Amino acid sequence: MRRVLLLSHTTGYQLRAFNEAAEALGIELVFATDRCHRLDDPWQDRAVAVRFHDLDASLAAIVARARQTPVHGVLAVGDRPVVLAARAADALGLPWHSVQGAHASTDKRRSRAALAAAGQPSPAFATLSASAGSSVASAVFFAGPPSSALHPPSSILRPPYVLKPVGLSGSRGVIRANDEREFRAAFERIGALLARPQIRAARAGLEDEILVESYIDGREVALEGVLTHGTLQTFALFDKPDPLQGPFFEETIYVTPSRLTAHFQARIADAAQKAAAALGLHHGPIHAECRITPDGTIYILEAAARPIGGLCSRVLSFDGDPLEPRNARASLETVLLRHAIGEPIDAVRRETAGAAVMMVPIPRRGMLRGVSGDEAARDVAGVTQVRITAKVGQILESLPEAGSYLGFIFARGETARDAEAAVRTAHACLRFDISNEIAIAARS
Repeated sequence: MRRVLLLSHTTGYQLRAFNEAAEALGIELVFATDRCHRLDDPWQDRAVAVRFHDLDASLAAIVARARQTPVHGVLAVGDRPVVLAARAADALGLPWHSVQGAHASTDKRRSRAALAAAGQPSPAFATLSASAGSSVASAVFFAGPPSSALHPPSSILRPPYVLKPVGLSGSRGVIRANDEREFRAAFERIGALLARPQIRAARAGLEDEILVESYIDGREVALEGVLTHGTLQTFALFDKPDPLQGPFFEETIYVTPSRLTAHFQARIADAAQKAAAALGLHHGPIHAECRITPDGTIYILEAAARPIGGLCSRVLSFDGDPLEPRNARASLETVLLRHAIGEPIDAVRRETAGAAVMMVPIPRRGMLRGVSGDEAARDVAGVTQVRITAKVGQILESLPEAGSYLGFIFARGETARDAEAAVRTAHACLRFDISNEIAIAARS
């Protein structure tokens, strides 16, 4: 029996997709999740109970299980599990990303420093403690931070700035500041976010750090792929058609295939592979976010040692190896599991049709009281799924505090434009009844 160790949060969206893919492939999954270790298998998945902030004890538990039930590959879902996954792969002698690379992929400061040191295009940046106070922090930056605090050392850091929590993923807590007043407001808002009990409870060791970097003008794309002993195989390049200029950076639509030229797409793949090497990412999934300036410079904003997050993986569907009819149409999870156990996947290609996913944005803070128009949204030509993940009665937050979306809309079309148009039309059908702040206060 071939087995894959899968590290994830207990509530990860992709667990079911990986489980279904594993059953179809005849692969047994050995889960390592942050479930309650005091209860006897509460989720009935025989998972190893781990704590992503307690790496040594968690690694010991994984190794003990692997002695009883040997595993042949490693995968991680989400940002927090990737460091423990790297430690486990190293201890078990399995190919995966390096421990150094896993750390860098989850720490914006380490990532920036590694890319700059490797000579990759990188904005000037510095880090501040969230406890420094907005007045002190803004005074330092608008007076000109000392060169000893800057990376690269010879760079110039000037507004507009982008402030980012070092340890949070995606666009959470990311704010653009054009002047000193906006800088102070952004610093205080990020500090308040980092002070929340649920953020502190993660104990990632990065809860007090704020990265300040120069704003990069341009458009964004995302690359999804896998590294095989250092060689990148690109699965898809996603355009992000909605501009991401701030003050917040809410990602809404991913659409593929990209409308960029084949030559430019090759340049992006080359930049992603060089970034992976600089960080220490070697073997396994990679999800890279890139910004392209008007003059064509490619900046790698981040390179994560994991696949595309949550339900978004459903936007990808692959034509299989013609020699293996069982994989005539495969999910991303199927392809990654095959890769994890050492099967060749170089013949696997994404389907040629256009595909798009919309991460339905949260328009404002409030309590979700109901959703309407979802049936009409599902009836839009090209739409393959409308999944509302927010629950009635749930308190919603918009960016930069938000850690989730209202839901997801998926579509396919003859071209990328067709798929994009379908998700936009479906979104226009939806109506969300969100109560105001007064109603929330009255009920709490």
